Amino acid sequence: MELRRQHQHGYEYVDAGQGPVLLLLHGLFGALSNWQDVVQEFSTDHRVIIPLLPVYDMPLTQAGVPGLVAYVEGFVTALALPASFTVLGNSLGGHIALVYTLKNPGRVERLVLTGSSGLFEDSMGGSFPKRGNYAYVQERVGYTFYDPAVATKELIDEVFMVTNSNAKCLRIIAIARSAQRHNLSKELAKIEVPALLVWGLNDTITPPPVAHEFERLLPHAELCFLDHCGHAPMMERPAAFNAYLRQFLRRTTVAPAAAT
Repeated sequence: MELRRQHQHGYEYVDAGQGPVLLLLHGLFGALSNWQDVVQEFSTDHRVIIPLLPVYDMPLTQAGVPGLVAYVEGFVTALALPASFTVLGNSLGGHIALVYTLKNPGRVERLVLTGSSGLFEDSMGGSFPKRGNYAYVQERVGYTFYDPAVATKELIDEVFMVTNSNAKCLRIIAIARSAQRHNLSKELAKIEVPALLVWGLNDTITPPPVAHEFERLLPHAELCFLDHCGHAPMMERPAAFNAYLRQFLRRTTVAPAAAT
């Protein structure tokens, strides 16, 4: 299934299916295709929306978690999304989802976090990536997954092209440092919505202790681990990820009030 991109209101995004909205947020080196299996599974009975976050080309002065949250707020307004919806985020996308929820508590029905930053991450950002070193990029992209074979040549080539651009690298570094500064440990108790945490047992970027800390700090969180899985469970273990997500959505759906 190839994801069909749309361009409207100055945004690039995927918008597939009809029904309750699932808003999906990718990570720092992520792309719309990271969520392909989620779109395929859930667009049959949900409206699945993925904005392409401007991590490589947003104004440098805005390159950070607050700027990306503002971008998502503008996107939600431009598409006139429903009053409330479910937000899913991987890696940096989870961090953005958390801050968006803290700023817009009435709009988020449920949170789904997978390999989220916001408490701790050991990432490729934060320092200047090695330019022109394909083997280094291949190693670092492979480090994202339990099975390095998931890091396809297409994915490695994409990240390699990014690291060869000074302008893009500067934004990556600014965003990564902003994520490290915006630690949410003292804020998470304010999030009252149900939260599903799906984590790879072999995640080396946000390791399992980070997931346990999210579970401890979020008032209504449930944690599921996937073995033989790294930092992007929706890519590496898509069937299991989708099964956990489907069960969570069913358990947390509020039945409409009966007519009187």
